[in-house]
Amino acid sequence: MELELSEEQQELQESVRAVLERESPVALARRVVEEGEGAEDLWARMVELDWTALAVPVEDGGLGFGVVELVVVAEQLGRVLSPGPYLATASQYAPAVRAAGSGAQRKRLLGAVAVDGVTGSLAVAESAGSFEVGSVEATATAEGDGWRLDGKKCFVMEAGRVRRLVVAARLAGTVGGDGIALFDVPTDAVTVVPTSALDATRGLATVVLDGVRVGGDDVLGEPGSAGQSLQRALDEATVVLAAEMVGTCQGILEVVLAYAGEREQFGVKIGSFQAVKHKLANMYVAVESARATAYFAAAALDEDDDRVPMAVSMAKAAVADCQKLVAQEGIQCLGGIGYTWEHDMHLYVKRLKTSAALFGTGAEHRARVATLLGL
Repeated sequence: MELELSEEQQELQESVRAVLERESPVALARRVVEEGEGAEDLWARMVELDWTALAVPVEDGGLGFGVVELVVVAEQLGRVLSPGPYLATASQYAPAVRAAGSGAQRKRLLGAVAVDGVTGSLAVAESAGSFEVGSVEATATAEGDGWRLDGKKCFVMEAGRVRRLVVAARLAGTVGGDGIALFDVPTDAVTVVPTSALDATRGLATVVLDGVRVGGDDVLGEPGSAGQSLQRALDEATVVLAAEMVGTCQGILEVVLAYAGEREQFGVKIGSFQAVKHKLANMYVAVESARATAYFAAAALDEDDDRVPMAVSMAKAAVADCQKLVAQEGIQCLGGIGYTWEHDMHLYVKRLKTSAALFGTGAEHRARVATLLGL
């Protein structure tokens, strides 16, 4: 398994960073928070640069890269708190279609994402907040040549701003991980109720499905046998989200480093104090550790390694620890200014705390690791 970025991947990293620093500074995230708009032009630019086509197979109209390349982009998105539907579309909707859809469905739906910039998201969790395949309770009942969907989905990323959803439901009468089906549903066919979330730079919503009817060709793959496909999509979404969190932690570290090199106390820079140096060193180690586990998990997914379940959960658990340390130490190093609305620190911290709860908390992923180890 190759754990170093290739020359091509390094070029991708540098180009994405350059574009985002120019067109998606943290000021854009603040504008989204304060004015509720501002991300539309950025999304158009991403489509123009073929970022939406990055991990879409060539035969479906994309560039044919993998999860590692998505992780490279996601880390840079997190570093500048980039708003918009990219993460939901590229790391949730597209992987679900790719994993479960038929050849014709993939060509039609993924081609629309790659070429036309159609946006989408993945609707899995419900009121209990679990993203486990076996926790799906929304039902799908056959009606004529189509299906009726009932239930509701919670914490759906950017549901109010995307055009399509992959909705996870179970065939009526099935339990556990059996009978899972995935449906491609336009958002104008469901009721979307925005969720008041801590992080206002990222939209979360509840999707009400009661009585929603979809056609037979809207089922991705074979009805009732999509459990493994859904798990694959969830693993990919989890790893890419973890990488974005790594980028946000890196952003905090850079902010604190700059501040420690400028702020003076007792006539010297606070970065010269041993206590501050220790905090910065601990933050650096945590970020590098979380980054390594995220990239390892991405590589495992690309290579269909047997260690995927373990690697994915270790990545989310590691970044959960990292964000807790970096958010706390970052605010402490900034002192009083770190608590103010005018400083950007609260935007970073809110993004981290919200992301930490999505696609499984650190504690939930530790429990998964323990189960995989037979403990």
